[in-house]
Amino acid sequence: MKATLEERRTLVELVRHISEVLAIPFTVGGGVRSVEDADQLLSAGADKVGVNSAALERPELITELAERLGSQAVVVAIDAEGGRVRSRAGTTETARGAVEWAREAQERGAGEILLTSIDADGTREGYDLPVTSAVAAAVDVPVIASGGAGNARHVADALEVAQAALLASILHEDPARLASLRDELRAMGVSVRAA
Repeated sequence: MKATLEERRTLVELVRHISEVLAIPFTVGGGVRSVEDADQLLSAGADKVGVNSAALERPELITELAERLGSQAVVVAIDAEGGRVRSRAGTTETARGAVEWAREAQERGAGEILLTSIDADGTREGYDLPVTSAVAAAVDVPVIASGGAGNARHVADALEVAQAALLASILHEDPARLASLRDELRAMGVSVRAA
């Protein structure tokens, strides 16, 4: 998020290094403003690129990225508060609704939507299921729920309405928690990919 605020470019060399040691696909965002920025990241080893503020400022960027890289490589990140889209790391209001922007992003070529609820983010009280559900119902591409995870039940609930759930602070503080979280989800009947 700070890359946009500080108007700095994504660290291509860092992505290259990470791709050499990471055995899973990963998406890189923050400061992606052009097809050239995205192409450099994919060439460095990223599997997908995420765009947010630059796409809000110039929606044609989504189409340009999709035409050059393929929709499967384009993730449009949406930061929403009260169902309204915010830009520049959530610091700036826009006139867009999250559902309408997700629909437009898909029409322009986005292959995934990363929906972060500013209202739920950091609360650990669960994802914003009403907004996530509304966005997921409006598009035909995968939606990743983000913001609010506190336990396995929250993740399971998010996966009832979205195709994926992003986890942050609960794993940042305790990375070993991922294994037990996966076991808890399996015990709830949630299908979890083998790691």
